[in-house]
Amino acid sequence: MPTDTHFFWGTIMSVKTKMAVTVALTLGCLHGANAETVLNVATAGDQNMVDYVKTWLGPKFEAAHPGVKVQVVGTGPGDAGSNKIIEKLTAQEQSGAKTWDIDVAVVHQAAGGQLVEKGLLENYRQAVKTGTMTTAENARNALGVNVDGYVMPMFLSQTAIAYNSDLINTPPKSYDELVQWSEKNPKAFGYNGIKNGMSGVSFVVGWMYAYGTPAERLTALPYDKGVEKAWGPAWAKLKEFNKNITFTPGNAGTLDMLSRGEITMGPVWVDMFYSWKDQGKLPPSIKLALIAPGMPGQPMYYVVPAKAAQAKLAQAFIELATSPEIQAEGIVKQFNWYPGIDAKYVKGALDDATWQKLFAEISPEALAENGKSFPIKPFFDDIKEGYESQVSN
Repeated sequence: MPTDTHFFWGTIMSVKTKMAVTVALTLGCLHGANAETVLNVATAGDQNMVDYVKTWLGPKFEAAHPGVKVQVVGTGPGDAGSNKIIEKLTAQEQSGAKTWDIDVAVVHQAAGGQLVEKGLLENYRQAVKTGTMTTAENARNALGVNVDGYVMPMFLSQTAIAYNSDLINTPPKSYDELVQWSEKNPKAFGYNGIKNGMSGVSFVVGWMYAYGTPAERLTALPYDKGVEKAWGPAWAKLKEFNKNITFTPGNAGTLDMLSRGEITMGPVWVDMFYSWKDQGKLPPSIKLALIAPGMPGQPMYYVVPAKAAQAKLAQAFIELATSPEIQAEGIVKQFNWYPGIDAKYVKGALDDATWQKLFAEISPEALAENGKSFPIKPFFDDIKEGYESQVSN
């Protein structure tokens, strides 16, 4: 997402309670629309996710399917929004309802795995024509859970290192080179630690992939608490590294400090980076690099509940949403996200300027090699707890 809601931590309980009631009432009323046929879509994420379906994607589907009305409801940002969808589908399954209120859901990666584990999703991808257009690992593996066939990525939101090319001719290609550069340029690198934004969390996760345990192990089951016993040197190295850096206020704060020249390098969300560039809030000299062995990002998934009332229409909706033309115009051009389907299918539907903007600095090949998933939840929790106890203390 192109806002600081990449950071998923909780809010005041009374606010959460009010949101839960509002979402529950809204989800419960989905079938109340007056239309010949209603396709009910529930999406986690920011308001822009709702607006995308309501004002752009939905009307295109309705135009191709006369007599169908797409009704969309947002369940809120972050994991909490996805959890509302899990709770709704779980309740409907337990009620014994023959059909469920949601036909298409858009959820975060972790939620996709949970929904598969709970048996709440239809295995549909082989039934849509675009199903063969995604070969990414995140279309098969959701933080250790096999989701192959149950999900189609809507888009990929990726983190990378932004740097001022006026001051850095050759950016670091790896965490090792970044550490060396930081030693020679104290306080020029900035990130927000693990508070107030997931760009900083992503940088720390990438650090652990480099110096703790490889991504291949931390993103896959089985979980082993003993793995973290080998992380002591990585935490000590990070604590020493932090002595040479500048702490930023968050996702937007890192970009703001880059734009003002207060730092010359830092981790950012790629979509947020390009949105700021489009708005003239970043100078052209600020560019991107994705360093080895990699930094994490995450997809949002299109899923079809196991007892969706309009399962065939849901598949048709996802087929349209993941077509090269829609991925190019909606996902890439409107939101600066990486496409959910393989980039090679989208290239022909994009003008050269848009393709160059999105992929000139981080090529599809580099994205495939160094774009990683976040760890499975228990390893992820261990990393956050380790940072607090071993680095922040």
